[in-house]
Formats: sequence, structure tokens, C-alpha cells
Amino acid sequence: MRHGIFLPPFHRLEQSATLGFQRDFEILQTMDQLGFDEAWIGEHHSGGWETISSPEIFIAGAAERTRRLKFGTGVISLPYHNPFNVANRMVQLDHQTRGRVMFGFGPGLLASDAHMLGLEPEETRARMAQSLDVIVRLLRGEVVTEKTDWYDLRDARLHLLPYTQPTPELAVASVVTPSGGQLAGKYGTALLCLAAGELDGFNVLDTNWAIAEKSAAENGQVVDRSRIRIVMGIHLADTVEKAHADLKFAARPFIDYVNNNFPRHKIPEGKDTVDWIVEHKVGIIGTPDMAIKRIEEVQEKLGSFGTVLINGFPWADHHETLRSLELYADYVIPHFEREKVAREGSYDWITERQTGFAEQRVRAVEKAFTDAGMSGDVNNPHQQQL
Repeated sequence: MRHGIFLPPFHRLEQSATLGFQRDFEILQTMDQLGFDEAWIGEHHSGGWETISSPEIFIAGAAERTRRLKFGTGVISLPYHNPFNVANRMVQLDHQTRGRVMFGFGPGLLASDAHMLGLEPEETRARMAQSLDVIVRLLRGEVVTEKTDWYDLRDARLHLLPYTQPTPELAVASVVTPSGGQLAGKYGTALLCLAAGELDGFNVLDTNWAIAEKSAAENGQVVDRSRIRIVMGIHLADTVEKAHADLKFAARPFIDYVNNNFPRHKIPEGKDTVDWIVEHKVGIIGTPDMAIKRIEEVQEKLGSFGTVLINGFPWADHHETLRSLELYADYVIPHFEREKVAREGSYDWITERQTGFAEQRVRAVEKAFTDAGMSGDVNNPHQQQL
């Protein structure tokens, strides 16, 4: 299992947007040092909180500051761009990072973004499919001539092919509707399950994957469970009480921001926001053991999958966020790795043979004293280590 972050990112209105970019870079540098695998960066143009309008520009900066972390566009809103330009930018990033980029795409989440671009939200999924078809063909080296009501390509070809062959990793965003699963199956792409940490998204995980498998079979493609990415809100601390206290930083402002874009979280009057988040499983707020349990619940629901992505909610102060990532790397990641099994096996093996090994040590100490013509107390634990 791989581990990473889905970072839109979110920044409170009261805070400096300029410093926010630097804090985002610090988060990714820390994750790179802690051994995380992936980071996905979003595209948004309105609302004030999600301040990155070009994930490609941000990824270029982040890649220069890190060594091993892979970066995905999470996601490029295809209806907002000419597909020829998208393909060229992704190929350039692929070369600049020597293959450390992944191409995530979607229809665009915020209706306000679409409005400013003169688009109707009902059109965006169809446009995403149109654009993706062109981009895939271009990445494969094809020449594309195609005219629609929103782009006109004439003998379009990439003069630079991808560094990653045959193409960088492709990933389609899936929330609740079946469109993501259908596209993933049609093109054999990865699946970004953005709402897996919330109840509605969790409930359709297996359904949407079945749709992807059916679509793949119909289009002569293969979809691989190891390319499923599950996005979950997670904030960890040393105790549950501390984790809940950390969320007082921005839990309510964040819920208000989400509802400002699309009202869907109804918190009863007088209800504590953190308690409501925990009860409705909007996120795992607590200790590493609780994160492990929730990930295992997703495994039980969906079967195997490839990657857990921590949703970069701005719940906690920056320093507490970094501490949460450290706890995740220190306790959650090893739980799902073979390394933990081997270490535990070695410890248990010694435990089972403890008496025999202890006797061997006593005999070795006795011989050491005898060979030196001395006497010693073999029951003294300090002398046993000599």
C-alpha cells in the first residue's frame, strides 16, 4: 500500500495566501523526508480558500524542493482548457521531473469556476470526456484534427513525447456519480476516489469500481485495483482529546466554506462541530490506531486498493498538521508494510526461544571468567553483557 496526500489546498481567509504557499511546500518537503509516496495538487479559481489555480506551476516548484515524492494534478479541470495545451504542459512536467508526475483530471468541481468561464455545469462532464480522448491520443504520438464547439485542432501533434513511456499515470476523479468509473474503464486509468472518507462516497466505493470493471471489459481495457486511490480526511495526535482540540483551529470555518460552495453539511444548532465531524465520519480524528481501523474498513468494503491519500483539510494549525503526518508515517504506514511483519516475526521468534538463548549467554559468561582465571556472578545481569 502506498500513502500520500490530496492537497487542494485549503487556506483560511484570515491567513496570508503568500505564506500559505510556503507552508504547502513545507508540508510536501516533510512528507518527502518521512517516506510518503504521492501528493496530488488541485485547481480552483474561486471561493478564496483553494488558492492554487495552476497545479502544474506549483508542482514544478515542489518537485525542485523534494527528492522522491511523486506529484499528481488533482485535478486539472479539463473543460477549462484547450486539450492540446494540457497535453503539452503535462509532457513538459514529465521531463522536468524525470517521470515524477501523474496526470489527474476531472470536470471541475466548483460551479462558480464554470460560471466565470461561461460554462454550464451540465456540460462539463461531456467536455471532460471529449478532452481526455484528444489528450490520450496526443500523448501516444497521434496527429489529431478535430473541431468541436469549444476547440479547433488542425494537425495537432506533440513535438515532445512523454518522458514516461507510454504515458504518465492517468487518473480520473470519482466522487459519487458513475462518470468517473466509466471513464476509468474506457481508458484503463487509475481512479481517484475523492469522497471515500465521507459516508456517501464510502457507500458507493464498490459500486463505482464495478462500473469501472464493466466499462473496461466493454472497451478492451484492464483496470487494476493497485491503481485505486482512496482520499480520506485524517488528523492524528497522541491522544483523541488532543486531536479533537486541534480541530478547534478551523473545523467550523472549513465546514462553512464547503457549505458556501454547495450546502450539504447540516450541523444542528448548538452541536459541537468536531463532535459532528467525528459522528458523521467526515474524517478520522484521533490516534494512529483509529486511522488503521478505518483504512481496514475500506479494505473490507472495497477489497484491495493501492493508495491512501490524506485529504489536506485545514482543520489544524500548521505545526499540528506536521505532527499528524509524522504520527501517520511512524505508526500507520508500517502497519501495512511487510517490514512490520518481518520485525514482529523476529521478535516473536526470540521470545519463543528466550530460555534457551539466556542459558547460552550464561554459559558464555561462565567460560569467559573461567578462561580469564577469574570468578564471576553469572546471575548479575551486568556481567552477562560483558
